Amino acid sequence: MPDRSRRPRDSNQLAKLIVDIATGEVEDTPANDGKNPAAVALGRKGGLKGGKARAESMTPEQRSEAAKRAAQARWQKRNT
Repeated sequence: MPDRSRRPRDSNQLAKLIVDIATGEVEDTPANDGKNPAAVALGRKGGLKGGKARAESMTPEQRSEAAKRAAQARWQKRNT
């Protein structure tokens, strides 16, 4: 499992790190997760409009059927 944070868990050590970053003694660099920021932004942009565009292209019957399937899937998760 990847290490999510390089920040110390101890509150005193975290406070010292914050002061060091604020005074410029240590540089705060974000972790590089290997993703291309432009590709991430483009994917996010498509994700924001995808569901709405899909719903607009469906007939009312298709939307109703999709909603029924989604509700069934939610209830299946809750029962297991």
